[in-house]
Amino acid sequence: MKLNYRRTILIGLAFMSISAFWQLYDNIIPLILQNNFGLGETLTGGIMALDNILALFMLPLFGSLSDRTRTRLGKRTPFIIGGTALAVAFMMVIPYSARIKSFPLFFVSLGVVLFAMGTYRSPAVALMPDLTPKPYRSSANAVINLMGAVGGITTLILIRLLVPKVDLPDYRDVFLAVSSLMVIAVIILVLTIKENKLSKQLAGTPGFKEDEEDLEGSSSSHEMPREVKRSLYFILASIFLWFTAYNAVITAFSRYATNVWGLKGGSFVDALMVATGAAILSFIPIGIISSKIGRKKTIIIGIVTMSLSYLSGFFFLEYSPIINVVFAFTGFGWAAINVNSYPMVVEMSKSGDIGKYTGLYYTFSMAAQIFTPVFSGFLLENISYRTLFPYSVTFSLLSLCTMLMVKHGDSKPPKKASKLENFDVED
Repeated sequence: MKLNYRRTILIGLAFMSISAFWQLYDNIIPLILQNNFGLGETLTGGIMALDNILALFMLPLFGSLSDRTRTRLGKRTPFIIGGTALAVAFMMVIPYSARIKSFPLFFVSLGVVLFAMGTYRSPAVALMPDLTPKPYRSSANAVINLMGAVGGITTLILIRLLVPKVDLPDYRDVFLAVSSLMVIAVIILVLTIKENKLSKQLAGTPGFKEDEEDLEGSSSSHEMPREVKRSLYFILASIFLWFTAYNAVITAFSRYATNVWGLKGGSFVDALMVATGAAILSFIPIGIISSKIGRKKTIIIGIVTMSLSYLSGFFFLEYSPIINVVFAFTGFGWAAINVNSYPMVVEMSKSGDIGKYTGLYYTFSMAAQIFTPVFSGFLLENISYRTLFPYSVTFSLLSLCTMLMVKHGDSKPPKKASKLENFDVED
């Protein structure tokens, strides 16, 4: 038996639709808040952090709720359908409210969309392990991540093509295009992936169910050694710090490119597309590098690369095509960090605690994404837009300091059975 790639790609359509939306959210919503409603950077950052605040509560809640759901369509599919439908319906209210400059309508519609996205993100991610035998979940997760990258890049292309190069563009076309992409993706998923039927077919597959004896080997009755716990604290601090640096640039880049470099319309996405493409292309060589020199050294290379990229960005007083080269290195550095950080956290856990430590990883990454839009936005508003890259350099170098203190979780990953497995990273 081998991984059914066709089925996995179809399952990945749900994650593709999610990634398409978040790319739109991160790049367009800040521009609407600033240009259409005249909000300051601090308040804009606060609103941009709302999705991560909601995620802290909603992802575990609806993930657990879908575990206990039983319907004719399955456990996860109803959440995917309902969440997508609600999100798409209110997505189209956002550009309308921006055009008529009704902030209450905008805020309510955005809140409903964020709530809707929160209801089906966890069920959509859980659909893959539900329908994939355990030995093949690594390769399957790689396919899911690649589908997410396709969704993100597609949205960037749509922004580039559909956002007019004017001071106050109308975003109706790009919202319509992304929402249509989301609907088409989910329709294809529902028509091709029969969740209940596939679950019954896979129930008897060797390796499909979790190894209960292995799960009983939980570390709950054994205290983590002090030196390992110290390494855990330092890597969690590192995760918070490098997400603080990276998310500041990603969240504010559309406004920075507009206000500092004078770019119009959706032309700012060129650099982001280069960074995303570079990250995807880097997964395989980074997987090879980390298998030879270890995860910690590879992460440190990534942090240094990211820090130099942020520093270089500061010296661009106006837009130049060379910035795309800088962002290519940013993509490489971020991939080097992302490929190896989550496995290092899990490496410090026991088999029965993997979920717990996965939760810790996401708690610290989301906490950074709540903190940094507000704090960096405050600096952008009250000092200068030019504080953006120094801000990211500072937090990136701080993550280097804490990462140097990590002494555990650095076992060299085994050689991948398939090159595709090098794409298997947590976002």
